[in-house]
Amino acid sequence: MGNIKLFEDKKVRSHYDGENEMWYFSIVDIVELLTESKDAPAYWRKLKQRLKQEGNETVTKIHGLKMEAEDGKMRLTDVGNVEQIFRLIQSIPSPKAEPFKLWLAKVGYERLQEIQDPSLSMDRARENWQKMGRSEKWIQQRMTGQETRNKLTDYWKESGVSKNEEFVFLTNIIHQEWTGLTVKGHKEMKGLKSQNLRDHMSEAELLFTALAELSTRQIAEADEAKGLDENAVAGKKGGAIAKNARKELEAKTGKSVVTGENFLPPKKGGDK
Repeated sequence: MGNIKLFEDKKVRSHYDGENEMWYFSIVDIVELLTESKDAPAYWRKLKQRLKQEGNETVTKIHGLKMEAEDGKMRLTDVGNVEQIFRLIQSIPSPKAEPFKLWLAKVGYERLQEIQDPSLSMDRARENWQKMGRSEKWIQQRMTGQETRNKLTDYWKESGVSKNEEFVFLTNIIHQEWTGLTVKGHKEMKGLKSQNLRDHMSEAELLFTALAELSTRQIAEADEAKGLDENAVAGKKGGAIAKNARKELEAKTGKSVVTGENFLPPKKGGDK
């Protein structure tokens, strides 16, 4: 989930990786607010080069994510998690360093609150979806689908599935079975990069995703599925139930459930 955080009214682009439960922040945004440099990208390039020459391990582990630039386009941006940002700040002389560290800690604390009280996370998610222009009907469908998803992942954890790549693998099996597309393929159809696919689904896509995941969990429970392989079998069966329902609906309406639409509000002037 990508969004904007504010530090002293200045924007810091951020991304929350829900699967790894980790925040990532745009380094160039942080460099700009700490140094007030007129050319933050150049400042960061020089700093990164110097730190690499010094053998700084933090810099070697930094990676890029697609984030929205000022021109509205998604561009690859160097990002760091909270731990990496803390270490980088030590290399940037700035009177704002300490206040920014406290701000980072606050962001992490809010996430800890959400983990202990999931309703806080859903409240923040609802606010974000409202800002994105989603209708209340869509938001309710999205939240219901997320609850279904959480129950499925809880079952996976209890049945011996623990690694992030295993969650991705099982999710992809279910998705490919009911849509005919991999998660990556579905995102490409919609023109998405790092965005959350579900945040750009139509109500129908959300509903069928929830049906596939609900069916998967109930089949897994009935079969007492354990481990990756048995849950993969349940995932294929659950996805097939949603696939059959999708095909039946499409036969009646003549419309495809799986589409390339982003489900974004129309831009001003009526353009989509």
